[in-house]
Amino acid sequence: MSQQRVVVTGMGVISPLGQDVQTFWQALLAGQNGISEIERFDASAFETRIAGSVKDFKLPAQIPHIDARRMARFTQFAVAAALQALEQAGVVVAELADPYRIGVSIGCGIGGLDIVEEQHLNLISKGPRRVSPLLVPMFIPNMAAGQVAIHTGAQGPNICPVTACASAAHAIGEAYRIIQRGEADLMIAGGTEAAITRLSMAGFISAKTMSTHNQNPAAASRPFDRDRDGFVMGEGAGLLLLESLESAQQRQATIFAELVGFGMTNDAFHITAPMPEGQGLARAMQTAIACSGLELEAFGYINAHGTSTPLNDITETQAIKQVFGEHAKKLMLSSTKSMTGHLLGAAGGIEAVASVMSLYEQKLHPTRNLEHPDPACDLDYIPGLAREVKLQALLSNSMGFGGHNAVLAFQRF
Repeated sequence: MSQQRVVVTGMGVISPLGQDVQTFWQALLAGQNGISEIERFDASAFETRIAGSVKDFKLPAQIPHIDARRMARFTQFAVAAALQALEQAGVVVAELADPYRIGVSIGCGIGGLDIVEEQHLNLISKGPRRVSPLLVPMFIPNMAAGQVAIHTGAQGPNICPVTACASAAHAIGEAYRIIQRGEADLMIAGGTEAAITRLSMAGFISAKTMSTHNQNPAAASRPFDRDRDGFVMGEGAGLLLLESLESAQQRQATIFAELVGFGMTNDAFHITAPMPEGQGLARAMQTAIACSGLELEAFGYINAHGTSTPLNDITETQAIKQVFGEHAKKLMLSSTKSMTGHLLGAAGGIEAVASVMSLYEQKLHPTRNLEHPDPACDLDYIPGLAREVKLQALLSNSMGFGGHNAVLAFQRF
């Protein structure tokens, strides 16, 4: 049986730069900033007091208020983004001949930590009987995928990869394979996260991974820059509606891009640090490229993991040089995180949306705050201004604590 080709026919975004695809994309092209002082709780005692927050978020009107109250914030983001993606694709699950032919694959790195913190306070101050019966079904990471299925009617394959900051890319890659194998015709795939909480922030700060540029939030996330000092946390969701080419053509759907490759590896090296010289990420890129069947020279751009941490940016640069050799000097790269912050388990989701839009509109967003390039980061990271390009194919890189690497390859349709 021949493998199905897989295309993107819909997208949905909840992000610090906007709560729909066009607002998000136009903000990226303009190099806008989505990072500001934390307002959800009093962060005055924290070394890091900034984040890429989603402000004034409201669930779509079709979600009943009682249902919304039973969802943690990360789940609400996922449901909202899923409804966007289905609407853009023109898909109404109830009108499909077989609801078991549409599935959900939504990754999440942390889940409803806000709910855990809230209910732990109840436990300590009021006793075990005052802990909500909804605690577990609200905080477990898979509930985003479960609630998206409930609120869309998608009864097909349903999974939730939990691989830290590679979660969304893994979710998209696994959805791609599910459609390739013919197990579904459509998959809602990507990632979601809402981890801007006291405990999460305190943990990352203690691990010395976060920026402390509190005095100038807009300049805090600066991937590949000499003066970077750590990542800035963000929140949101990014989802694609993946569809078999056959199904999309039958529906006469708009096709935004084709997903042609997926590679994943593990560094097997350290719980938080990437493998020196990036051999694990390099192998994941090589696997995605081989899966695509395209030549190295077909790839003109990489949406970099680009976290703004001292180790990661150098390691990713080294990995790209390993894979592309002399062609690396012709590649263009940029970091979405320079504007949104790092969305952890959702990062690969919004970056996949940015990648698809890059191919569809033949434009590349810049890397914000790249003012003094690190000498060890000597590739073309598109500083300053967006570019109009002629682009055939690109990669989107994701790396996660635990050594997880996931790479997606897209080409223009």
